[in-house]
Amino acid sequence: MDIVIRPARSEEFEEAGRITVEAFVGDGHTAADGDYVHRLRDAARRAEEAELLVAVDPAAGTVLGCVTFAVGGTTWADIATPEEGEIRMLATAAAARGRGVGEALVRTALARSRELGLTGMAFSTQPAMTAAHRIYERVGFGRAPERDWSPVPGVDLMVYSMRF
Repeated sequence: MDIVIRPARSEEFEEAGRITVEAFVGDGHTAADGDYVHRLRDAARRAEEAELLVAVDPAAGTVLGCVTFAVGGTTWADIATPEEGEIRMLATAAAARGRGVGEALVRTALARSRELGLTGMAFSTQPAMTAAHRIYERVGFGRAPERDWSPVPGVDLMVYSMRF
């Protein structure tokens, strides 16, 4: 399948937000209400304050998935140091899963980190997101358990990282 990865356009924000909520809430990884779901849906804000990358089917023009990319030390980076890139809210539309969309988005974020002269990447993931873990490991990321953390009580996050 042909996939084009590029910065999201304003007319794609609503669909990117819908796909992100679908991936996190629909898969049961996140509660269906609350501030976090609003952040998942607010793709326009992510595009303004970080880099929102979308995977698009060039023939149909449909958004297949998205990821937020941020440099450590900025608003959208939770765990990365200022020398690292970080991905947040990696999401693939249910109909596009299994076609390499998530991996293409991760590889593009990795390339973006290198373009910016960063020395690595680090990001958080929930333990139950095993499909995403397989992507991270296939691309070359490793677990960094010494960096695991909890943003709020009852939410434990695992960290993956890579040095360049």
